Amino acid sequence: MGQGSSQFTEAELEEYQELTYFTKKEILYAHKRFKNLALEKVGHNRNAKLPMDKLLSLPELRANPFGERMCLIFSSTKDGDCTFEDFLDMMSVFSEAAPKSVKAEYAFRIFDFDGDDYLGRSDLEETITKLVSPQRFSSEDMKRERNDC
Repeated sequence: MGQGSSQFTEAELEEYQELTYFTKKEILYAHKRFKNLALEKVGHNRNAKLPMDKLLSLPELRANPFGERMCLIFSSTKDGDCTFEDFLDMMSVFSEAAPKSVKAEYAFRIFDFDGDDYLGRSDLEETITKLVSPQRFSSEDMKRERNDC
């Protein structure tokens, strides 16, 4: 496992493995990706927190219309900036190994923009706005969709 190259002890890796849907190898790969986003900031600082704009440079988040929202949901400080543990949680939840029920719970949180534990009209409007570019969806279309709900 390349003992000299890991910042984590075997016990820490085992704990991360128990708390996520990742193998030790996947955890180390996730850390490498996190570290490469801001080598100068993360370096050997295990408590480094990356700003959301750095996280959004990952192809998976950059291409996702809900990338920013995902960072906000998984950020332990709710500002979108993430520690490695926040990042690991996010990557783990959306990994192939995560159960559908866990994915559904987090998808719900992502779509519940107002945080009221319901997916209401305003949440639907925000979802549609994020999914469809404004150039293709007129305000009249939006009003029509609102009235149909």
